[in-house]
Amino acid sequence: MASVVFYFELHQPFRLRRYSVFDTDPFYFDNEANATILRKVADKCYRPTTQKLLDLVRRHDQRFRVSFSVSGTALKQLEEWAPDVLDTLRRLVDTGACELLDETSHHSLAFLFSRAEFDEQVRLHRAEIARLFNGYQPTAFRNTELIYNNELAGHVAWLGDYKTMVCEGVDRLLTGRSPNYVYAPPAQATPPGHHPVRLLLKNYRLSDDVAFRFSDRNWKEWPLDAQRFAKWVNQINGDGYLCNLFMDYETFGEHQWASTGIFDFLDKLPEAVFDANPGQNGFLTVSEASAAHRPVGEYSSEQFISWADSERDLSAWLGNPLQDNAIAQLYELEAGVRARHAAGDPWILEDWRKLTTSDHFYYMCTKYWADGDVHKYFSPYDSPYDAYINFMNVLDNLRTRVGV
Repeated sequence: MASVVFYFELHQPFRLRRYSVFDTDPFYFDNEANATILRKVADKCYRPTTQKLLDLVRRHDQRFRVSFSVSGTALKQLEEWAPDVLDTLRRLVDTGACELLDETSHHSLAFLFSRAEFDEQVRLHRAEIARLFNGYQPTAFRNTELIYNNELAGHVAWLGDYKTMVCEGVDRLLTGRSPNYVYAPPAQATPPGHHPVRLLLKNYRLSDDVAFRFSDRNWKEWPLDAQRFAKWVNQINGDGYLCNLFMDYETFGEHQWASTGIFDFLDKLPEAVFDANPGQNGFLTVSEASAAHRPVGEYSSEQFISWADSERDLSAWLGNPLQDNAIAQLYELEAGVRARHAAGDPWILEDWRKLTTSDHFYYMCTKYWADGDVHKYFSPYDSPYDAYINFMNVLDNLRTRVGV
């Protein structure tokens, strides 16, 4: 049997307004632009896709199943500017066929720079999920942009609330093995007295067929239909049990426009998967897939990996002088921000946390060729240097509020 595990990341950052060295006010975020973008994406993706998923769950008597992580910054924007999307997502979760995962509240790189802040953001996100989804308590975890290593797996096990993590299936770590099984981190990664998390690895080839290649007319498989994709899923039988399709939620309607046929593909996919191997193939949530199969081996990564760019490392957010300087100075302010917050500035900690969102450093990436084109697509700036200058202008003002 082969079970499709659909996992979607739903995230929106709080983008900065154009902030010059002459600005002195503490209002850093362009709420007009953020609201406009959120509403546009809601119209193109969030509303039609979430309603489609709910319809598919009902049509197939809950045999169709999906999983989400929704960043805390996206939750705040949905609650403010598209509450109906939250309502539909809540109805989807209430069917029992949709799982929610935990993550950092502000979609941050906090694990790399401040474990205390990482833990606090995880707690904040967990509380938001409980508040907005009728007390829901996730048992699976994903870190920002699937950033992962052995140390993180041990830390998440130490937190105690999670049985499963999702991460990228990186060829150089799999060393010829299939990503279509459940894996475990190295035994020594888990602290004594704690249960190790189980790992589900993204099948990036099949995921990217949908997320990136679906509308590419130069792709030899274009146009892709649900029946052919279901046959590829069925071919996993004998080389695994799971087809882990992990992708941005905006794949549907935003990155792949409705005119490409992506919604028709999604509509027909469940039935095609069921029909490709009746009684055998189906769909599972992340936690269901983890519980259904024992780990077949260890998946070990001493270095950090992610699902971004061709390198699948941290270079989308860190590594060039702009990124490294900006994030170092940001986290140098953490102690001062906390002290100032405790002394009576009620907004400073939340302002600082919104600056920890990984997107700000993604915009500073100076890669070229294909990966650079992807970065340009998502960036509101004319260049990585503009992104850096704007961020540092904001950070300079935050520094004056801290008093350093």
